[in-house]
Formats: sequence, C-alpha cells, structure tokens
Amino acid sequence: MKMMTLISRPAFAATGFAIVVALSLSASAPAVAQNHPAPGPAPQGVPVPKILVIDRQALLRASKVGQDIARQVQGMTKAAEAELRGEGEGLRREEQALQQQIAILAPDVKAQKVHAFQAKQAAFQQKVQDKQNQIKYGVMLAQRQVEQAAGPIVQGIMQERGANLLVDRQAIVIGAPGLDVTAVAIQRLDQKLPSVKVQLVSPPAELLQRMQPAQQ
Repeated sequence: MKMMTLISRPAFAATGFAIVVALSLSASAPAVAQNHPAPGPAPQGVPVPKILVIDRQALLRASKVGQDIARQVQGMTKAAEAELRGEGEGLRREEQALQQQIAILAPDVKAQKVHAFQAKQAAFQQKVQDKQNQIKYGVMLAQRQVEQAAGPIVQGIMQERGANLLVDRQAIVIGAPGLDVTAVAIQRLDQKLPSVKVQLVSPPAELLQRMQPAQQ
C-alpha cells in the first residue's frame, strides 16, 4: 500500500492564457505566408496584412492582475496543504501500524483491515483531488475575466495602429522592432483590471469529466 503525497502546488504558468481578439474586418484575415518572395499588390477585395505582435504569456505574467491571481493561488495552495496535512499524516501512521500487524493477523481480519484502510485512503485522495479541482477551476474563471477585459484593450490598440492581424510572440522567430504591443497592453490592463478575486469553486460535472484524463 502506498500513500499519495499531499496536495501538490499547481504550476500557475501551466494554466495557460488565451486572448480572444475579434478583428474589425468583414473579410477573413489572410494567412501569413512563409519562405515566399515578397507579395505583389493584393488582389482586389483582400486586405493587405498589417501585423502587430503580442506576448500572451507575458500579458498575464507581468500584469498586476496576473500577479494578483498568482499570489491568491499560492495562498490557497498553502492553506489546502495545511488543512490536509494532519489527515494525511494520520493515514501514514495508520498504514505503518497496519503493515506491522499484517503478518500476525488472520486472513479474514487482515482483509477487513486492509479494505477499511484503502477506503479511508481513497476518500482522502478524493478530498485532495477535489481541492485541486476547485483551485484550477477558480483560476479558469478568473482568467476568463482577464480575457474579457484584455480583448477590447488589444482590439483598441489594433484599431489605433491600423492593424488587421495579431500574432502571438511565441510564433515569431525574427520580427521588426515596433510591432510588439505587449507593454502598452499590460499598461492598459493594469489600469482597467488591476485585480480579480479567485474563488474556490467546484467545476461543473461535464468539465470535471474532461479534467479527469489530464489528472490521471
């Protein structure tokens, strides 16, 4: 029998962050060609790409609201660890005592004790998993609020600069200076949404089912 480790600290950077940007164009944005000669005049009716670059990871990592979310998650994780530590240590002591008794117990008694302990262990593991899911879903909801605030900000920057295409910095190998608007987006996001409350919320059943494979 093996006890599980107490609740692990969720890697905040791995939660991911996506900005939904609605381009203010009636036509679809053209794909960016790679390893091709410079294009000639655009066909009639097709807009010429005017590109801006943004670092989506940095927008959350360096913004006030992103740092505020990270601090809250750290506090929630420490609180969960403290809450569950006593029960986890109690189970470890019970496991050690049971292992010492197994050799001298009658088979039927041994089976009963092992089954009872495994039930306690499974209940504890589920409690740990529930707490982790609450933290993850709380972060997801908080990030959704950030996305709702950041989307219009980025869209406004694109309109100001006459851009019709926004590219993630992570997809750029080499880029001309002046295209990256991450700093100004962070500045405006700091003014609009400096903080957001991360709530401990149990995810809905359908989302919980999708989360399970990633946790196994």
